[in-house]
Amino acid sequence: MFIKFDSAMKKIQHILVAMLLMSTTAIGQNLVDGLRYSDYRIQGTARSAAMGNAFGALGGDFTSASINPAGLGIYRSSEFVITPSFGKTSVDINYLGQTTNESKYTIGLPNVGYVTNFNDNGTQNGSMVGLSFGVGYNRLNNFNMKRMMEARDATSSMLDEFVLNADGLNVNQLSSYYERLAVDTELIYTEDDSEGLYRHDMQKFPYTDDLTNYEHHQRKSYSQKGNIDEFLISMAANFNHRFYLGATVGIHNVDFKETTSLFESDPDDNAPIFNDYTFNTYLHTTGTGFNVKLGAIYKPTDALRFGVAVHTPTFYRLHDSFDNSMYSSLNFGDGEYSALSPLGDYDYDLTTPMKAVFSAAYVIGKSAIISLDYEYVDYSTIKLDDGGNGYDFFDENQVIENAYKAVGNLHVGAEYRLSNELSLRAGYEHYPSPMNENFQSSTMDTSDAVSSAISGGLGFRQGGFFFDVAYKHAIDKNYAEVYNGSDLANFEITKDQLIMTLGFRF
Repeated sequence: MFIKFDSAMKKIQHILVAMLLMSTTAIGQNLVDGLRYSDYRIQGTARSAAMGNAFGALGGDFTSASINPAGLGIYRSSEFVITPSFGKTSVDINYLGQTTNESKYTIGLPNVGYVTNFNDNGTQNGSMVGLSFGVGYNRLNNFNMKRMMEARDATSSMLDEFVLNADGLNVNQLSSYYERLAVDTELIYTEDDSEGLYRHDMQKFPYTDDLTNYEHHQRKSYSQKGNIDEFLISMAANFNHRFYLGATVGIHNVDFKETTSLFESDPDDNAPIFNDYTFNTYLHTTGTGFNVKLGAIYKPTDALRFGVAVHTPTFYRLHDSFDNSMYSSLNFGDGEYSALSPLGDYDYDLTTPMKAVFSAAYVIGKSAIISLDYEYVDYSTIKLDDGGNGYDFFDENQVIENAYKAVGNLHVGAEYRLSNELSLRAGYEHYPSPMNENFQSSTMDTSDAVSSAISGGLGFRQGGFFFDVAYKHAIDKNYAEVYNGSDLANFEITKDQLIMTLGFRF
């Protein structure tokens, strides 16, 4: 006989803490998946990256096809660009007062684009003096990183969550991806199947009257890979070099892969039976989606430009493949146990929020440019739908609506031309947290969960050839559960990226 946790209070706590994103599960589509595929951090060309991707009113760069397609109407000639990149992602994590660091290098090709321009100077089409078509792709997100969290004196365990979820159920009712694995590896068990009350051997009770767990070692590692790429077809028209209209049809390709490994051990031999266990998860998400972008740019004077663009939601059809495994070492029975889940597959729809982009740019003669973009996105409108088994995701969508809010992302850029051949550039980006304050942690101040980036670069032009280089330093501060019900880990993701664009105009 043993004492059961107060399940109602724990479940309330878990719901509130789970809102803090960034903890992922191998199955069960939720608000984390919705944000992962809705929060775009476009990479594009080196010139755009160096100027904070503030190209909504400026145009004349292939990246604008994914921001405000009217910007392609600025072109007076045809162009081909290709952009390789090299970067490093570092993650510093503080969990239970202990700090760990992981890093990963990546090489990518975030942009390839071709724009062709037809210019008739108004002789055949009245006020329309130019027409541009563009094809290519821009990278909208890069998921590649490694993370690790570690603590030497943890007192909570993922097995607490498994016991809570298993209580009152017989073995055949348990999840074959979670609690059933713990039963099959002898990590949780019931002494009386008729009562359905479970326990685990990291608990001090019943060996003592203490209801807490023994202090133990925890370590969880994450490995993430993948990208979201937008393959696009764009068209833009130039009316008297004052007014520009454009449209883009974007096809999105999603490829996300994550493996996690949670290790808990008793190095000081505090627990009589428990030695250690490892819980591994694997998730691979693939899919495609599409959206449409419509935009306009107006130049009331040669120096001043205003832009506005609307992005429809992206309509995704996604497929998850997943499995879990568990391994234990105990001073009991055979000593070593293992269990594998079935291989899982699941299809579902995801609809991202609409986006509105408001932009302004000021051109100072032939020597300088200042530009600004403001993006409005309401993340509470993310919707999951049409699960492969007919599931409607009603509860998950209610959680998303309550957890997320509307935000305004800011992009600022500047360029100064040193000569006809050489230009200097700088930029800044700011992304507020999409988390509704009502769902912040009650035990930790998470108000600094924001993202920002600073960038700079050079541009060289000689005849029809140009070469741009940019350096971008981005910081993402956030919080994560190691598992449902754990303390929050505070982590800071730093991304340093070198981006180079080779371009030809003809």
